[in-house]
Amino acid sequence: MNRQAEDPPRRRWVAIRDWALWKRPRHWVYFTLSTEAVTLGLTIAAFLVFPITTRDMGVFALLAVLGLVHTEATRKIERMRRTLNVTPHINMTSVWMLPAALLLPPPLVAVLAAVFYAHLGVRSWGNLKHVAAHKTVTNATTMILSCYAALFAASFFLSGPIDTTVDIEAVAIAVIVGVVVHFAAALAVTVVALYLAEPDKATPERLLGSYDDNALELTTLCLGGLMVLVLLHQPMLSVLMFFPMFVLQRSMLAKQLEEMASKDLKTGLLNAVTWHNRGEREVSRAARTSTEFSVLMIDLDYFKKINDSYGHLAGDDMLIALADLLKRETRSHDLVGRFGGEEFVVLLAGASELEALAAAERIRGLITELVVSTQTNDGSPVTITERTASIGVAAYPNAGLTLDEVLAAADAAVYVAKEGGRNRVVGTANREALAPRLVSVTALMMS
Repeated sequence: MNRQAEDPPRRRWVAIRDWALWKRPRHWVYFTLSTEAVTLGLTIAAFLVFPITTRDMGVFALLAVLGLVHTEATRKIERMRRTLNVTPHINMTSVWMLPAALLLPPPLVAVLAAVFYAHLGVRSWGNLKHVAAHKTVTNATTMILSCYAALFAASFFLSGPIDTTVDIEAVAIAVIVGVVVHFAAALAVTVVALYLAEPDKATPERLLGSYDDNALELTTLCLGGLMVLVLLHQPMLSVLMFFPMFVLQRSMLAKQLEEMASKDLKTGLLNAVTWHNRGEREVSRAARTSTEFSVLMIDLDYFKKINDSYGHLAGDDMLIALADLLKRETRSHDLVGRFGGEEFVVLLAGASELEALAAAERIRGLITELVVSTQTNDGSPVTITERTASIGVAAYPNAGLTLDEVLAAADAAVYVAKEGGRNRVVGTANREALAPRLVSVTALMMS
């Protein structure tokens, strides 16, 4: 037996000049190193100013044990959540770090954050290739700064250390302020860092995260606020936090998996099945209320040439750019999906065909103005411009009484637009041009 083959591979040390950190945008590197330097300076100063008592070490040890046990119990869930996340990841460590911020001297807060994030980096994220070491350090820095900000703000409402304050209302206000300031500080640092990392892809959702992401962070901080009161009065009750935290993380993972199953992985739009299911609901609603809606079928012209000329990575970036445009130019209750390849579909709720034609023409014009900075398969930079699209428009109930009939009419209109020279919008009102195509599409669907 080959003993050497059984041994785990040794960790390879990378020279400082080859760190992945230096491959990030220059302004992001400057900002990150600056925040880390400020954090380190504040922590060193705190070690010189704040005394550490035996009681502090006891609270530190309790929080460290609670946090590490929680991380180990939810390690697989955390790894999956991090893998699936496309927005800033909420790791829920703040349920233990907020109590540390309000109950411990700043030096121990920094040490505790280092312990938690080192453990997360090795145990939960260690096998995830996209989580580089410098990202873990950056996340820990953001957490420490947020805790310092929370402690500073809460101290204005306390006459001394929180555990010696007898005014219960003052303690409650300090905890609430700590929650709010911690959330705001972490959000501010994260937004700036994400913008500097990819300014050309900066969108509100990418920078701020989704509503669910922010709600999860606030929920975790609120639980952390309750933990402060538990540790002040009945520390043994802190073990009761494990089950709700475990269920909360599992619920978030289930939600991520559900969203993943309903969306096109490349563009983040609804996939064909989900779009069709939700579209059927719109048909039922429109039939019940005697209202209308319109469907836009959007097909990029000569998309294959992008893949052939620049590679599939550039083609993917073009599709993502178009998806972002469609999300910006439609309302939150409209349905935007990708049907595969370069074909997109939009359902405009409550819109007549005339209104949909105007919207389609606006979208067509914006597509011609798209500038997509990307790269070829070999890494060479390239800019894609002057793209066009052919758009077909059909409205319910004029074009059909079912979703499939309306889709068939919009699809037929796309072919008329392409046969007419591309880069144009065609509606089903053009009955003479569409009649032959509508007949062929209907026959195909019935066969």
